[in-house]
Amino acid sequence: MEPIMPSPDNNIPTTSYPAITRQAAGYIDGILTDVMYTSFSDKIMVTITQRGRLAQWINVPLDVSNPSATDQYLPSTTGDDSLLPMIHLTPKTLLGGATQERETLGQLYAAQIASLIASENPQEKRTVVIGLGLSKVEASREDFYNTIDLVRKCL
Repeated sequence: MEPIMPSPDNNIPTTSYPAITRQAAGYIDGILTDVMYTSFSDKIMVTITQRGRLAQWINVPLDVSNPSATDQYLPSTTGDDSLLPMIHLTPKTLLGGATQERETLGQLYAAQIASLIASENPQEKRTVVIGLGLSKVEASREDFYNTIDLVRKCL
């Protein structure tokens, strides 16, 4: 795989085909959960599937529209704040999320995943697109953390 290099004209990272892809799998609450991370030149896609389903798509732009406000969005490295999603991230459901509970859970996962990606690389400006196919509408704290840990293994 070739390293990501900025293009000379617009600083958008470009890669050769195929896109960089990483996968992880594990059992969460007894259900096989597959995570796939794909890095395209203009977007990052993360899919989380259980039982082969993929029912909800959410996008989260990482680009901050006000450059003077960037410093306030850098991840906190102390205390419990480091576990919270970054406040400037605004997840938007593109498809799915038929119920309010499913949409809320999906946006929680999306904000946390986007925060994780942004904290790994504070210069990252691509939009993160998250595909979710969770079997249950509600998730325990342990299930949530285990799912985020699977995503972390792909980064």
